[in-house]
Amino acid sequence: MAKKGKTVFVCQECGYESPKWLGQCICGAWGSFVEEKVIEPDDAGSGRRTVGAAPGERIKATPLKKVGSADYSRIKTGIAELDRVLGGGLVKGSLVLISGEPGIGKSTLIIQAAANIAKDCGRVLYVSGEESGEQIKMRADRVCGDFSDRLFVLSETNMENVEAVCDEIDPEFVIIDSIQTMYTREMDSAPGSVSQVRGCGNLLMRLGKKRGIPVFIVAHVTKSGELAGPKIVEHLVDCVLSFTGERDNDLRILRAYKNRFGTTSEIGAFRMEEEGLVEIPNLSEIFVEGTCGKPEGSVVTAVYEGSRPVMFEIQALTASANVGFARRTAVGIDSQRLSMLLAVLEKKAGIPMMNSDVYVNVAGGVRPDGTAVDLAVVLAIYSSYRGIASNRRIIAVGEVGLTGGIRPVSGADKIAIEAKRMGYEEMILPARDAEKLKGEKRLEGLMMTGVKTVSDAIRAFKG
Repeated sequence: MAKKGKTVFVCQECGYESPKWLGQCICGAWGSFVEEKVIEPDDAGSGRRTVGAAPGERIKATPLKKVGSADYSRIKTGIAELDRVLGGGLVKGSLVLISGEPGIGKSTLIIQAAANIAKDCGRVLYVSGEESGEQIKMRADRVCGDFSDRLFVLSETNMENVEAVCDEIDPEFVIIDSIQTMYTREMDSAPGSVSQVRGCGNLLMRLGKKRGIPVFIVAHVTKSGELAGPKIVEHLVDCVLSFTGERDNDLRILRAYKNRFGTTSEIGAFRMEEEGLVEIPNLSEIFVEGTCGKPEGSVVTAVYEGSRPVMFEIQALTASANVGFARRTAVGIDSQRLSMLLAVLEKKAGIPMMNSDVYVNVAGGVRPDGTAVDLAVVLAIYSSYRGIASNRRIIAVGEVGLTGGIRPVSGADKIAIEAKRMGYEEMILPARDAEKLKGEKRLEGLMMTGVKTVSDAIRAFKG
């Protein structure tokens, strides 16, 4: 006998449910509602329930003082860069969502992690709704070489069948590739719909929390680069990872946008090669290689990412604007931030930029967060405009304010240590940071030039 159900209208953009069809959703989207049938829970209580509660079990609240402190034990993936982004490894019972464009290397990364965990910890279940077992085996042969017989593969899209296989083999780690291909019989809608993605996410959360196993979920992205499907999936999981990179570049960056068991400021770096993803433990050497010639319009800067500084090159080019308005083009930094820095450079340093086209690029394809690169951008533009280059190997860090002042940045001491190790001769930084680092024995041989304004920085750059 068919289960009873009710009909609802679900927005494909935000997941909002309405008992009737609406022309415009509360999120602002027009014509985004689709009709879906939701199966009602039966009398046995097989519908929604608290994670870890048995059918028919009475739910009770517990005083917070009587709740024991959880000892989050972690499972090492055997990939140091992935463990770094996760906060030290996979937490048992956690849900990790990873997204990225097709062909960027998501499946390669997770099959390498699965092979390592199967070899060191126990059984691993790789569930794929997009590939056959033979296709996964071909990739594993190419990127993993020899792997354990405790790595199991399942080509399946039904969540109830996945749960049954988990009951049978009792895995230590589960991978779902991808959440948009999975469906549950509790929802009378197509795989990939809002209701199915949400329902499968709930089932995976219950599976991971009940068994105490980490679950890795692969998700598709939209054309704009955002996660496909309802936002509720991002709220359900414990960690959201984004895997990015350019197709014409073998560099891949892994970043956490949400992490309940670690920081979101760490990044992991990989190089895509024929045998799979290879870790890059020293990002600075990759981004600043070939910058020893000190060309005009080029200044090296750095940001502090999690537990390590990352150095890279800012390139700028200025040219006379012959037709119409001057052009402002930025790659790797915010274009509005660039416009503000140009206004400060003109107003506070007396450099006329109104009639000049300005192009700024962050070499290597990295997109730094924060404002620590402001000073390097200003100096690179000045260097190109005047046609001069510093006669020393210089690194510059600092936030530029609207008043023309240079504000302190986080991790200046770690950046200075990395600059000394990389062989730089001088570091231009905010005066307050320079005062704190004054007399540091670890920085002997690195000239620390503290500046308070943009004009001070330009004078220091010229030498």
